[in-house]
Amino acid sequence: MALSAKLQLRQSQSLVMTPQLMQSIRLLQFTHAELERFIDDEIERNPLLERVDAPEDAPDQFPKIETPSEATDTASEDWFEGEAGWSSEAISDKLDTSLENLFPDDPGAVERMGPDLAMQWKSSAAGSGSGGSSDGFDMEDMAAAAVTLRDHVGEQISFAFVDPAERLVASELTDWLDEAGYFRGDPAEIAARFGVEEAFVLRVLAACQAFDPAGLFARDLAECLAIQLARRDRLDPVMAALVDNLDLLAKRDFQTLKRLCGVDEEDLLAMLAEIRALDPRPGGAFAGGAADTIVPDVEVRQAADGSWAVELNPETLPRVLVDQVYFAEVTGRTKDASERNFLSECLQNANWLTRSLDQRAKTILKVASEIVRQQDAFLVHGVRHLRPLNLRTVADAIGMHESTVSRVTANKYMLTPRGVFELRYFFTASIASAEGGDAHSSEAVRDRIRQMIEEEEAAEVLSDDAIVDILRKGGVDIARRTVAKYREGMNIASSVQRRREKRAMAGRNA
Repeated sequence: MALSAKLQLRQSQSLVMTPQLMQSIRLLQFTHAELERFIDDEIERNPLLERVDAPEDAPDQFPKIETPSEATDTASEDWFEGEAGWSSEAISDKLDTSLENLFPDDPGAVERMGPDLAMQWKSSAAGSGSGGSSDGFDMEDMAAAAVTLRDHVGEQISFAFVDPAERLVASELTDWLDEAGYFRGDPAEIAARFGVEEAFVLRVLAACQAFDPAGLFARDLAECLAIQLARRDRLDPVMAALVDNLDLLAKRDFQTLKRLCGVDEEDLLAMLAEIRALDPRPGGAFAGGAADTIVPDVEVRQAADGSWAVELNPETLPRVLVDQVYFAEVTGRTKDASERNFLSECLQNANWLTRSLDQRAKTILKVASEIVRQQDAFLVHGVRHLRPLNLRTVADAIGMHESTVSRVTANKYMLTPRGVFELRYFFTASIASAEGGDAHSSEAVRDRIRQMIEEEEAAEVLSDDAIVDILRKGGVDIARRTVAKYREGMNIASSVQRRREKRAMAGRNA
């Protein structure tokens, strides 16, 4: 058969992922912070975009969280009155700056100042008082910056070391502290970097371990506890043996610990009480990095008719407008073709962004409403009534693709009467029923296992097999390895370790 070249016309359909379509998909899975950063970048690039702030008189839909400064205002006043012996009224009298107190011997001083100047003086004095509501400067509005771990250690370094080389190495060691106050660096690597002996670095590290609070610059938990015990003059050979065998303490192997330490059960319990009184995270008391606050994207509240009202949080909805007036004004003055093309492209991108943001909000609300409909029993009765749910069920119910639902539920949070939950929390695996009824949610089964273990007695500690039998009698068909996996996921010890600990605690209380 001869081969020849031909020209043919063929009609086909294909899905093309344009850059704007890809960006719309990305918008769905953006968190609130990521979305704000993206919009700020777009506003910086596009002169036709304008952010519109929410009106100040808009009612708050979400409950106000009391800040630490507001919570301590009342406590500060109580301390003033109780500890210092001064009441707020007495302090106000002592610091009264009214004209009558400033000129006690001249009652006509106010009148001679003139009405305008006298009124201005009285207004400033009233606004500077503790009970005033002036918009001027108020010392109570000033807050001291939180002391970080590095700042706290830096102050002690300046007093502990005189040699500049030691100070430099100590500052480098401080950079290797984690949030708990543990030293995570390599002394040999630091010594090679600074061109000193490793013994020099270890000597500086030992000096830093004498800083307050006790336990800083420890290289592991055992060294942290040993430093604190030595500071209390309690690091004797018996206690050192206990600290060196923390793995046995974690396993609740009290029999082996009594043999290694050479103590009886009463002394061992007293030693354990001392260990519990120590701080395993000495650096945790200081301010760390800025913590991101969870802002719920959706709020669920009970409506007047008993149903659930699902609303979007207005704080997470960016308000972006397209400045059509500015576009028309600039376009009318522009005659260059390239500039007109630039403005047209900016207008197209701005319109696309506003439509994408509107579609994103509608999609989130649609998915959240279906989740609330599916998990109505959870909102009414609690975690025990959480239903098994997967992405496909929600996608089929609202007519969307499963991947779209997956992107919407990623890093989104819902405020419910039972707390704030990630949308992914409501999607749980299904565990078959032993009686052939409805399946059970894995999260509900975890809660039942947790409650059974919390209610067990020292003489009747439940094994994994016993938990399986109880759950099957309750209609849950579950395997023993699944119970063990859930228990380990909740950081619950085995039945052998729990029995040892409960017996030890029971003997101590007796």
